[in-house]
Amino acid sequence: MPSPGNAKELIRRLPKAELHLHIEGSLEPDMVFALAARNGIDLPYASQQELMKRYDFKDLQSFLDLYYQATAVLLTEEDFFDLTWAYLKKCQADRVVHTEIFFDPQSHTSRGVPFAVVIGGIRRALHMAERELGVTSRLIMCFLRHLPAADAFATWKMAAPFLNQIDGVGLDSSERDFPPGLFREVFALARAAGLQTVAHAGEEGPPAYIREAIDLLQVARIDHGVRITEAPQLLAEVAERKIPLTVCPLSNVRLRVYDTMDTHPILALLDQGVRVMVNSDDPAYFGGYVNANYEALIDALAPTPEQLIALVKNSFLSSFLDEASKHSWLQAVDEEASRH
Repeated sequence: MPSPGNAKELIRRLPKAELHLHIEGSLEPDMVFALAARNGIDLPYASQQELMKRYDFKDLQSFLDLYYQATAVLLTEEDFFDLTWAYLKKCQADRVVHTEIFFDPQSHTSRGVPFAVVIGGIRRALHMAERELGVTSRLIMCFLRHLPAADAFATWKMAAPFLNQIDGVGLDSSERDFPPGLFREVFALARAAGLQTVAHAGEEGPPAYIREAIDLLQVARIDHGVRITEAPQLLAEVAERKIPLTVCPLSNVRLRVYDTMDTHPILALLDQGVRVMVNSDDPAYFGGYVNANYEALIDALAPTPEQLIALVKNSFLSSFLDEASKHSWLQAVDEEASRH
């Protein structure tokens, strides 16, 4: 069995894709305070340390309450550019060569920030990253499931002039009591417009939500999906159909989905043929970006090199890259692994 140090070195060297990243969840404490100062916003915490003391989350909702509060500092196109660029620099450091980013327009338009401002800043950073960092991307607009479906429709109409800048739609926020089926109609509009669809399901919600997301929303990927372990028949189907689960290990532990990392099922799912991969979710709040998530798995679960390589390959196989790009990156993973 390889040493943890060797396994971590392998992960640092391998090219990777990240498919489950909320750009607002990459808002680090220092940037919260910098943007608040730039925009003249008074924060309800006196220091970065006081803010970080609130990161002891009891569940998903306790995190979301703070998450939405912190987004209040994002007001201008430059703010959204700076936020996105900071994340993309983290991608470069972790050798994430492709990322598929979620953004939550309702969190901003509800505060009076125009949709054009939000997407303008994010897209400018994404374009610059492809030119200067060699990091490619896709952009996924998420609907907030705790808000009524009518609000999602209003957001869809607001997004209409910008659909050529959006690659997919997703569903996030509070999962309990908000099944995917509530958003069936707006997802149908997105599919008709040629967009990819994904949805959070089976994190705090039951496996039945995974079934709804697949059958009613016709998603290409399930975000989180870890509670599929409670539904063996559904697990077997997802494995057979190669429906990806975008798993976020540090997030799952920080939000008490699992008490400790050594009880996380990601490797068991992988070994049962489920197309799982490693993502960071909201890295500013949950303890780290992609490589930190891999390192936590290495420390707790001691994956083999073959398992680590499979997780990395799944990140490309599950992406919305074209087939030629996928093939190229899979070859690059094999070449880098062979030098390990």
